[in-house]
Amino acid sequence: MPDTPADTPPLLEIDGPRATVRLNRPGHHNRIDPDDVALLERHLDLVLATPSVRAVVFAGAGPRTFSSGYTLHAIVDRVSERAFERLLDRIERLPLPTIAAIHGGVYGGATDLALCCDLRVGVPACRMFMPAVRFALHYYPSGLRRYVERLGHAAATKLFLSGEPIEAEEMLRVGFLTDLVAAEALGDTVQRYVAAFVQGDAAAIAATKASLAALAGGRADDALLEQRFLQSLVSAELRARLSRRLAG
Repeated sequence: MPDTPADTPPLLEIDGPRATVRLNRPGHHNRIDPDDVALLERHLDLVLATPSVRAVVFAGAGPRTFSSGYTLHAIVDRVSERAFERLLDRIERLPLPTIAAIHGGVYGGATDLALCCDLRVGVPACRMFMPAVRFALHYYPSGLRRYVERLGHAAATKLFLSGEPIEAEEMLRVGFLTDLVAAEALGDTVQRYVAAFVQGDAAAIAATKASLAALAGGRADDALLEQRFLQSLVSAELRARLSRRLAG
């Protein structure tokens, strides 16, 4: 279906330490088209090339839907290209903290986009479902992995095999949401997290994020984790921050 006049490909907004990637097709539930993938890759390139950025927020335009996921009519023709899967894998591995600001429904491939983020802040109007099997689709491997790692085998099985929706409270219970806040508090909550990330050391955040992901996925290299720990102990940044704290 063609875009409405108000719909555009995803937008990138950079405001100091915060980069916001906004899915901007509210007339079509912020669907993600195949050609959006290359644009989103370029947005990420720009974010990583901007030293001031310390966090990335993924959000949706309009009042109802975070995103309905990958365009349905493109699944047969374009999903096999694996570009969407590679994009989400890249978002998962970003060295910057990431937040999904989920103000409404999140469906299909957009649920995996949200699971790529470190934090997922939602509101009571949220609901989600994963309809892949209803379309006779076996989901791509990294998406299945994220579901199991983030939500556990039981919740992933329920969501994938039934294709039934769950509401905000259950999204929080199974770990899909990390925070459930009043709708009017969503913006402030996301901004509070961004401010907290700014207080941390960027290198320590990136290393810790990578280590936590490896541990969660059972892929941790103990020697690498030890190396990261020891390197931080001798870093100039650690000494400078400790000195400021002791002096204060």
